[in-house]
Amino acid sequence: MGKNREQRRRRVIFIQLRDFRKWIIAGCLLVLLAIILTYEVPSTRTWTYWTLPLSGKVIAIDAGHGGPDGGAVSKQGVIEKDINLAIALYLRDYLQQAGAVVYLTREGDYDLAKDGTTALKKRKTEDLHRRVELIEQKKVDLLISIHMNSFPSNRWSGAQTFFTSNHPDNKKLATLIQAEMKRNLENTDRVAKIVTTNVFLLKSLQIPTALVEVGFLSHPQESVLLADEQYQRKVSAAIYTGVLRYISGEQISK
Repeated sequence: MGKNREQRRRRVIFIQLRDFRKWIIAGCLLVLLAIILTYEVPSTRTWTYWTLPLSGKVIAIDAGHGGPDGGAVSKQGVIEKDINLAIALYLRDYLQQAGAVVYLTREGDYDLAKDGTTALKKRKTEDLHRRVELIEQKKVDLLISIHMNSFPSNRWSGAQTFFTSNHPDNKKLATLIQAEMKRNLENTDRVAKIVTTNVFLLKSLQIPTALVEVGFLSHPQESVLLADEQYQRKVSAAIYTGVLRYISGEQISK
């Protein structure tokens, strides 16, 4: 008799505990439901204002020379057209990661002259005209042209950015790029300089343009640097940062 009473008492306690657990679970579910109902999902307006720094910008990069036109060649056999392209490709990647649409005048070792043209001088002329046409067709916001320098004397070194006077923003773009070249490369004291000779590509375009002469292939030590992949990335990053400063609206002292 006492044994049956004890069993009934345990059964009542078990049922009470089971009911208590149900109430706890129900309470937790109500709290969770309240959190879900009161949670504010970020509006689309929030995301609209989060953009990449170069979003909406269209930028052209001109890797100088190409194909039969190799450009300058160092005593160590470093060819200008190859270095121009390598830096252009790294720069393209940086600009694209920042949201820009990027067009290259060439993405390999070729020029843009007609297939049937054999004379090198005529090929160069056709190539330059085609580059201008390509850039104008893409309706780009600005152009960066990449070249190497070379002098008969091997004493000269250092990167320098050039600009023309046919657009009011050219000086600012070139100055900001040159400032980053000086700061990042730490091997040049040169300043942005206006072009006095006829640089066909730059003078034919009515958009902001800058010609970056990355270094001197005629300088023994600098030519070795220019062929180094890490240095090429460093150069590209400097140009990229200069472009960012320009796009952000930074002003320069007159």
